[in-house]
Amino acid sequence: MNHNPMKPYLGKLVEVRDLATEIKLFRVEMSNGGSEAFRTFQPGQFAFISSFGQGEAPFGIANIAERGPGLDFAVARLGSVTSGLHELGEGDTVGVRGPLGNGFPMDKFKGKNLVVLGGGIGGAPLRPVIQHVLDHRSDYGALTIIWAARRPDLLVFTEEYDEWRAAPDTSLHLTVDTPDEKWDHNVGLITQLLEKVAPATENAVTITCGPPVMIFHTTRLLEKMGFLPAWNYVTLEARMHCGLGKCGRCNLGEKYVCVDGPVFNMVEVGSLLETFL
Repeated sequence: MNHNPMKPYLGKLVEVRDLATEIKLFRVEMSNGGSEAFRTFQPGQFAFISSFGQGEAPFGIANIAERGPGLDFAVARLGSVTSGLHELGEGDTVGVRGPLGNGFPMDKFKGKNLVVLGGGIGGAPLRPVIQHVLDHRSDYGALTIIWAARRPDLLVFTEEYDEWRAAPDTSLHLTVDTPDEKWDHNVGLITQLLEKVAPATENAVTITCGPPVMIFHTTRLLEKMGFLPAWNYVTLEARMHCGLGKCGRCNLGEKYVCVDGPVFNMVEVGSLLETFL
């Protein structure tokens, strides 16, 4: 029998830890049919997580299937659903509906140089891309990671930065809008850091995720710098509601983020991004 896409699978929280200020990482171990449904999910896909009694919300899956049986989700406390999730702990049960949407065409990216640009919690759906490249390092060219947040305490996956830096032909560049007294990296917007790093455009793919205004200005700058729109990818997760393309809440023209995306290249959505703000 086919699974009802509106009915979530059950999952147990096997790890809950602080990722940044008011951001937690939840690792979910699926049970029964959920394990099979998520066995081969792809980097870039998402799922809805249910906080029972509160509702559900969409989150990008923040890991790759090859690194273990659990599903990682980065959750910022923003509303009733996420606040409900933040009150849960290891051993509690959540609902998980998915996997949904498309993913990054990692096979298509083979042999390319990758520039990954993450803003705040928008780094969560980009972490699987980084994990995949590091685990298949010889399949890809240079990996440039440009990572930003409003403050140092809002940077995500900080405990993994040493692993990223140590990988062959991989560089990590950090920036924040407002530094603290310990901050010794770049200060400024991610667009300013992008211009400073100036990654080569030849044979390059860019992948961007963050707040909508950051995506808009970053993709505009990438095109101005000479990166080809067909190889400039974004993942757009804001405004999704049903995950099935029925409610129309996440439409970009005739496209729906939840079913046609959330991964797009700029040829597909370039002129529509202004409506995303």
